[in-house]
Amino acid sequence: MNRVRKGDKVVVVGGKDKSKTGTVLVVYPKENKVLVEGVNLIKRHTKPNAANPEGGILEREAPLHVSNVQLVDPKTGAPTRVGYKTLEDGKKVRYAKKSGEVID
Repeated sequence: MNRVRKGDKVVVVGGKDKSKTGTVLVVYPKENKVLVEGVNLIKRHTKPNAANPEGGILEREAPLHVSNVQLVDPKTGAPTRVGYKTLEDGKKVRYAKKSGEVID
């Protein structure tokens, strides 16, 4: 089971964009990578086409390794590790290890 999911608010804990925060746009579980909004921007040189008639240099996000991001604690706003626990009704949920707050 993946600890980081689409729509999660994460903070980058390693690399050139360390301490930046953003929302997870896409998760690539086979490659253990995530795409975070506004983080790890690269410049892509594109030829003119129907979608972009001018072409030129576009900036877009590149995937980050999942080990370089941590979930933001919903209670404190600090980076936290993720744990799993089963509720009384048998539902398995993620929780922030720092505060104990349920994430789902």
